[in-house]
Amino acid sequence: MSAVHPASAAATQPRPNRLIDSTSPYLLQHAYNPVDWFPWGPEAFEKARQEDKPVFLSIGYSACHWCHVMEHESFENPEIAEVLNEHFVSIKVDREERPDLDEIYMTATLLYNQGQGGWPMSVFLTPDQKPFFAGTYFPPASQYGRPGFRDLLLTINRLWREDRERILESSESLTGALQSLGGLDRSEAGVARELVSRVADALGMAFDDRTGGMSSGGTNKFPPSMAMSLMLREYHRSRAAGTVSASPSATAGPGAPGRASTAAADAGVAAGIPADSGSRQALLEKVELTLDCMASGGIYDQLGGGIHRYSTDPEWLVPHFEKMLYDQALVAGVYLEAFQLTGHPRWLAVGRDILDYVLRDLQSPEGGFYSARDADSEGVEGKFYIWTKAEIMDALGERAGEIFCSYYDVSEAGNWEGVNILHVERGIQAVARLNRLDPAEVLRILQESRQKLFEVRERRVPPGLDDKVLTGWNGLMIASLARGGRITGEQKYTRAAAKAADFILTRMTRNGRLLRAYRKGVAHTGGYLDDYAFFVEGLLELYEATFEPRWLDEAIRLNEAMIRHFWDEREGAFFFTADDAEPLLVRTKDATDQAIPSGNSVALLNLLRLSAILDRDDLREKAEQLMKAVAGSVEQSPFGFNRFLVGVDFYHDPGREVVIVGSPGDPATQALIKAVNQVYDPHRVVLLSDPSAPDAAAWAERIPLLAGKELVDGRPAAYVCQNRTCRRPVTHPGELVRDLQAN
Repeated sequence: MSAVHPASAAATQPRPNRLIDSTSPYLLQHAYNPVDWFPWGPEAFEKARQEDKPVFLSIGYSACHWCHVMEHESFENPEIAEVLNEHFVSIKVDREERPDLDEIYMTATLLYNQGQGGWPMSVFLTPDQKPFFAGTYFPPASQYGRPGFRDLLLTINRLWREDRERILESSESLTGALQSLGGLDRSEAGVARELVSRVADALGMAFDDRTGGMSSGGTNKFPPSMAMSLMLREYHRSRAAGTVSASPSATAGPGAPGRASTAAADAGVAAGIPADSGSRQALLEKVELTLDCMASGGIYDQLGGGIHRYSTDPEWLVPHFEKMLYDQALVAGVYLEAFQLTGHPRWLAVGRDILDYVLRDLQSPEGGFYSARDADSEGVEGKFYIWTKAEIMDALGERAGEIFCSYYDVSEAGNWEGVNILHVERGIQAVARLNRLDPAEVLRILQESRQKLFEVRERRVPPGLDDKVLTGWNGLMIASLARGGRITGEQKYTRAAAKAADFILTRMTRNGRLLRAYRKGVAHTGGYLDDYAFFVEGLLELYEATFEPRWLDEAIRLNEAMIRHFWDEREGAFFFTADDAEPLLVRTKDATDQAIPSGNSVALLNLLRLSAILDRDDLREKAEQLMKAVAGSVEQSPFGFNRFLVGVDFYHDPGREVVIVGSPGDPATQALIKAVNQVYDPHRVVLLSDPSAPDAAAWAERIPLLAGKELVDGRPAAYVCQNRTCRRPVTHPGELVRDLQAN
């Protein structure tokens, strides 16, 4: 990420443009461009109307590599800037601060380009905000099969002056298409439970038999976190029903070979078999194969932890090196889920490493989590992360260096463009045999070597940091950290989640409502659906990690605010923007899960969890209306609704309500809590009733599930309930585990 230009640049361009007053690091990157940029707002459109000019809208984000390229090539180019300033009103938008604008104009870009889109997004608008031409990256001169940006600007200006009718026809056509696509396809039948199984099985068949995951956009592979989570649930459901047997993980553990030697790769053909015990077993195997290959690959930061945005090859070797907060949350979450289900220590180790990376690098001193690390440093993508063999040998010495290079596939020639991306090529046992060493000694050498190289790497120029805090992305991270705290028992994760939640509630709210973004003491922009849904989920997870009533209270309050301001009373489901937000071309309503889950998908599960906790039928009815509102869209494109189907799964399968009665400080209470946390059961809610608390009676009155739940012979006890019927209370952790695992 480029920093604001240094003094030498300021000397040649002493007058910044209007973006200098922005909080967004992305907009600040462009504050000294010779382009006369405006932020989005009425001033820009009024100028366009008064001067009869079209609007050039550029949307991107700070960690976007091609956004940097287009800035350096075009927006810093005085000749191109002159054309923009003379013939257009130019607006720059950070897609992460304004996802409402990004959603509308990305849809226009996809429509205009037959499904092709991306960032930087380059859209041309009439002064009344209607798009008439759209694209993505344009080189300054014609190349790569793309028109040169300067020539494009001159052509559009000519058409604006000489063929206005043609442009207006295009804008009306695109706007009409946008408005027709702004909703969802409703079906009164709702979403059947069988669809969850069909989609999970189809995902299993679509996953790569050799390296896991699914390719998109050619050879690119994104971590399929939501798909894997759905597949794990379907496998678990089948196992609980007795159609598959519990089996040990197919992957060999720390230092596993990872690629062709993984047993799951050989079993991958089972994914093509129709739904039966074999194909459901293959769901787990495909997930574990994917987790193994990602953890062994270059997409995973082998020295510092954390996951890169995506891999540019099917082998997971060459990543796009940016690190996004939401990826850390989602990917860590699925590794932790896999550990809970299988007990495999490698999945726990990777999940913890990702969480540790976030705490080390992305949490602000105030508590909120920053948005991203850039892909670039010193103007070169990936420079911070790549190595020559000489650098490694110089840092480690000959013996440790050769062992490290053997394990991480480092050579003189390099494994990518003459340099090396660290990835696990062979397992610990193989390296031990090659070097005639004990495997434990190899592990020790690798651990010491990683630490030494990490310290060397820390002295390099780091990739740029996007230090804005986004409420929705923080909600995802809070949820993942709270789960991590529950599963590992490590309080550092729970404390970090609580600190972030406190930050949002104290610094990113106004008049009881959430704000979207914060940076350097300034919070702004009313929250979107994602912000409410994701943060409510984080608060629910934080409650189950701490059993502090305030987190549940805030989740209930914000969920009510979300219903009040975002719910569509006529058609069901939630709009993306609030009822009092800035009016735009269309008020969109979407449930498609993309890089992050949709707000509707997360809201669905929140409604169902809160309905179970509060025994409120009205919330369950809202969830049913939401499913009906989305059902037609899900039937048409089921692969786009993986996280939504997790909520559907929760709705159809009878969940458990677990109430633990006891003082939180009592070791016997803690033993019961630990027992709950060790069992993979995605369909449960957990509550704690502390009879010694001064407000115990009032709390029980608010939460009907707590009524009548008492200590057993003075000892902490756990009640497992289903379909409003409770089993006998148990006081021993082993009994509780058996009850949780019973059908």
